[in-house]
Amino acid sequence: MPKLIKNAAITEDGYQVIEDKAIVDAAALPEGDIIVHIDVWNTIKDSTDRQVGVWLDSDTPPHDLAETCNSLPVIAINFPAFTDGRGYSYAHTLRMQYGYTGELRAIGDVLLDQLTYMNRVGFSSYAMREDQNLDVALKHLHDFTTPYQASIDKPEPLFRQR
Repeated sequence: MPKLIKNAAITEDGYQVIEDKAIVDAAALPEGDIIVHIDVWNTIKDSTDRQVGVWLDSDTPPHDLAETCNSLPVIAINFPAFTDGRGYSYAHTLRMQYGYTGELRAIGDVLLDQLTYMNRVGFSSYAMREDQNLDVALKHLHDFTTPYQASIDKPEPLFRQR
């Protein structure tokens, strides 16, 4: 079973990401804990009572999940490339605008030098790219002990902290 970083610890990944975006029937999904693309979720959500996680591509804003996000056990945001930063905004939107409190997972091209920034905008778990060392990556969750800017983890900017 693959491992990931979740809540600042290395743990077993209990979810299987289903990459097939053409599934139209909930019965076609494998057993166990799964994460499906939002297009699959939109197709099957009314025909299943099963707890299923949802993943978003970087070109799919989270507004379709605004009303139902807190019923999802996990929302994963796919980073297709290191240079695509839209997932940071999506994470912030899910936490701040939609009030999502569940597991927010970064998947795809996730590198250790991104973890501090992902953590600051609300990600709680990270499925690292295969060539990344999880023990080393864990140390990068808090590269900066005193950030200047306000964010999810520290809502007050440094200049107001006295």
